[in-house]
Amino acid sequence: MFPLSRTPFRRRTATAVAVLGAALALTATTAVGADAAPKPGKDRVNIQPGDAYMGVGQRIHEGKPADDPSMGIMAPTDGVQGIDVSNWQGAINWGSVRNAGIQFAWIKATEGTSFKDAQFNTNYVNAYNAGVIRGAYHFARPDISSGATQANYFASSGGAWSRDNLTLPGALDIEHNPYGAMCYGLSTTSMRNWIADFYNTYKARTSRDAVIYTTASWWNTCTGNWSGMGSLSPLWAAHWGVSSPTIPAGFPTWTVWQYTSTGSVPGVSGNTDRNQFNGSRDRLLALANNT
Repeated sequence: MFPLSRTPFRRRTATAVAVLGAALALTATTAVGADAAPKPGKDRVNIQPGDAYMGVGQRIHEGKPADDPSMGIMAPTDGVQGIDVSNWQGAINWGSVRNAGIQFAWIKATEGTSFKDAQFNTNYVNAYNAGVIRGAYHFARPDISSGATQANYFASSGGAWSRDNLTLPGALDIEHNPYGAMCYGLSTTSMRNWIADFYNTYKARTSRDAVIYTTASWWNTCTGNWSGMGSLSPLWAAHWGVSSPTIPAGFPTWTVWQYTSTGSVPGVSGNTDRNQFNGSRDRLLALANNT
C-alpha cells in the first residue's frame, strides 16, 4: 500500500480549490479575450499592413508605449472636443459618444491603395446619425504608390465630401512609417512631391483642402522643414502629454490637436485618441461646410 499523505485534509482541500480557481480564471480571461473586439493597447504596435492607425508610427519610432502614464496627461477638456477611431476600437456607441460632449470625429477609411477599414462604413453612418460632425482619414503609404493614386482611392472609398453640415474634409495621416524606415525610403524632395500630389488630386476630386495629420518631428525630418503646405492645409498636430503642441515647420498654427492617445470616452472601449478643435463650434461648422 502507498503511504497516506501527512498533509492535513484542510490544507489539501484549500490547495485544490486555489488551483481550480486559477484554472477557471484563466479560462474566463481567454474566453473574454477571444470574444472582445480589439482595443487600443501595447499590442497595437505589432500590426500588419492595413492595420495602421493614427499615432502608431509615433509610438514605434519615438519609443512611447501605449500605457505610458505621461501620455494620459490631457489638455483642458473645455472647448470643442473630438476623437479619432479605427477598427481597433471595435463597436462604438455613437449616441453615448455624442452625449458625452464629443462634437467631432475622424474615422479611418483607407490605407495605401488596397486596404479599407473594416469598421468604416458602420462608424461613418452611425456617427452621422448621432449628430457627430465626422470626416474620414487616410493612412498614407508613400512607399507603395503615388500620392495621386492614394488620393483617388481614398476619395472613392469613403473620403469624399458633401455640404451636409456634418461632414469634415478628409484628413491625410502622414507620420512615422510603422512598417519600416521612418520616411518610407523617400528623399525630402520626393516626400514633398508625394504630399503635393495627394493634396492636388484630393482637391480636384472633392473641392476641399485635405487636413494634414502629422508630428513636428516627422514633418521636419522627412520633408526637410517644408513650408509648402502651411497656407493650404489645416494642420492636425499630434503631440501627447504637453500643455500645447509643437507646430511643424511652415504651419502658422494648429487647427486640431491630438493631445492624448490614452483618453477615455463613454461609448468607446479602451483607450481613445482625444482631440481639441482650435476654435468655436461655429468655426468647426465653417470647416465642415467650406464657408
